[in-house]
Amino acid sequence: MAFRKTIKMITPDSAKLTLKGRKNMSKQVIFHEGYYLEYTSDPAAKTGRMEAIMDELTDFSVITPSPATIEDVLLVHSEEHLVRVQNDYDQVYKCALLAVGGALLAADYAYNQQPIFAAIRPPGHHASPDGYWGFCYFNNVAIAVRYYCIQKQLRNALIVDFDLHFGDGSNNTFRNDPLVTYYAAEGTTPNDFIANLIDFLAQMSEVDFLAVSAGFDRHEADWGGLLSTNDYRSIGSILKTYSEDHGKNRRFACLEGGYNHSVLGKNVRAFIDGFY
Repeated sequence: MAFRKTIKMITPDSAKLTLKGRKNMSKQVIFHEGYYLEYTSDPAAKTGRMEAIMDELTDFSVITPSPATIEDVLLVHSEEHLVRVQNDYDQVYKCALLAVGGALLAADYAYNQQPIFAAIRPPGHHASPDGYWGFCYFNNVAIAVRYYCIQKQLRNALIVDFDLHFGDGSNNTFRNDPLVTYYAAEGTTPNDFIANLIDFLAQMSEVDFLAVSAGFDRHEADWGGLLSTNDYRSIGSILKTYSEDHGKNRRFACLEGGYNHSVLGKNVRAFIDGFY
């Protein structure tokens, strides 16, 4: 199988900044105007969702990714899976390739010790090697992690998922892979949730790479009804500290869930404030 060439680093000076007023800013986010497209009728694709995030990040420079290649997708998914998405959902297929491209670019920044958040869609953590559901089609984070495990011969990697829903696709991808640990954070109260995350990280050994499936649907005003906006800031800070102390300062996060547009942008902003 042919593998993707090493991604050329895109800096704020060389990136295509497609949104007005986004130049000469020290903070960065990965985003593409193609993510605004309402590619299906599901909640993750709804109009206004990405606008809610980007309207909150007006002081960030925007770094635009390119679509992933077929070879990238095949690092995790079967050819039958890819063809099924392409044949059944032409518009989704194009958006999904762009989302994978955003995750790959985020991983490139992370590998070079530049923490970053990718505001991408469709989400991905429910996409398994040969199946998909839950608004997900290709597993963005899993593809990016596997690409870097192969390309950079990483010793190990950790995926932390704080979405409301268990990332069965990510778990199915890596459950027999000794290089990658997948952890889905859980808790019945906000304090339990944060404590469980801290306890898990305290038991983890050193890793070469930290990837985060960042879902915001556990917010108290979203489907999960549990976490506050400040809790997301705390989660970001906890992951930052772990990455700096035990993960070679290599970390990136990709958007998964989060469906209440009135709070989504603030939650993403709070997480980034802690994570960067």
